[in-house]
Amino acid sequence: MPTAERVRDAALVVVDMQNDFVRKGAPLEVPDARATVPVIAGLIGRFRDKGRPVIFTRFVSGAEPGLMWLWSPECRPDTKCCWPGHMRRYPDAEGAFDCADVIEELRPQDEDIVIDKRGYGAFHGTDLSARLRYMSVTSLVITGTVTQICVEETAREAFHHGFRTTIVSDAVSSFAPGLHAATLENFAMKFGWVAGAEDVSSWL
Repeated sequence: MPTAERVRDAALVVVDMQNDFVRKGAPLEVPDARATVPVIAGLIGRFRDKGRPVIFTRFVSGAEPGLMWLWSPECRPDTKCCWPGHMRRYPDAEGAFDCADVIEELRPQDEDIVIDKRGYGAFHGTDLSARLRYMSVTSLVITGTVTQICVEETAREAFHHGFRTTIVSDAVSSFAPGLHAATLENFAMKFGWVAGAEDVSSWL
């Protein structure tokens, strides 16, 4: 398939680049996520320049118990990880920040879409698919964190919803290098494409 077809009528998805994942000392800190910020910012600029949609996802939790408390105990009330409205201080920034918000360096603009999700994938229990169809989007470019959890789940869901999907290898991050590499290799085998940001930008 010609590379331009991989990103025809594309939208950019920025998965969970939130304070409680990216900032130093965050409850679910992914240190490698900070290195991807300039790459993601560059892709955001590229998509905005072309008038293409930019979509941010936020992993949100709260006071209602569920399986997430089992697998991510940081979401429990003693830590309140990713509870919208809960203010937290981080050692790499001045002041307090809403812990569930997208980091300031990638702040969504008014025309961007923000999807709140209570699980790993951005399609499950949300109206993302319908909104993409309404905008005549046929392909997705996926960035963000965590590669083998929310990024992978969102990218696989995109495949099952019929969107041609590319994961940007230098714009996703993980706390587990082995799982990061395995996820990208597996996705490229059966679900979509994996490419660096420079190549993806050249396809647009």
